[in-house]
Amino acid sequence: MNDSARDYGREIDELREEIAGLRDLLESREAKPERGSHTVEIMRNMHPDQRLSEMMEELGEKANAEGSTGRITYLGMFASGNRQSNWIKKAACCDDLMKIAESGLAAKVLACIGNETRLKMLIEILKSPKTVAELTEVCGLSSTGQAYHHMKPLLTADVITEDTAEHRGRYVVQPHRVQGIIMLLAGISDMVDTEYTSGEWE
Repeated sequence: MNDSARDYGREIDELREEIAGLRDLLESREAKPERGSHTVEIMRNMHPDQRLSEMMEELGEKANAEGSTGRITYLGMFASGNRQSNWIKKAACCDDLMKIAESGLAAKVLACIGNETRLKMLIEILKSPKTVAELTEVCGLSSTGQAYHHMKPLLTADVITEDTAEHRGRYVVQPHRVQGIIMLLAGISDMVDTEYTSGEWE
């Protein structure tokens, strides 16, 4: 093209527009970085209860400020057998929770309570204090010796203990273990929710 025929003014305007577009793109990326392994998208107005929505936003902001994969807050209560447990855990770091699995500790805990008979015994004791004879009957075991065999890992792990204060000879769940059991059941409930899965658990 002949230089005398070129429209330098138009070309300069086009270059300015391209530069402005690039500047806007860079600024938008700085304001909202691409989602990465440690970037949490802040969910606004996620729940009809404004307090819960604000808590969710706060968790996201806290996770992003520290570069973690997420934070979780949970609370609840459980009352049974004239006992009550209440708990609040605020903004627990998801990275720290995953380290429990990576260390092998989660597998040990799940193995301890994951046996079907032990889990049934644990839930029965959670409902109300039970003697070994009562556990033998309600869990359909053949002898108290079999019941003691399954109770031993739970006793060793300090999950259950004999209630020497009020009902000697009866076993109760340790108060500081109650929330963990209930929250584990809540997590399992979420995992098996048929609204989100069509798979089968073997």
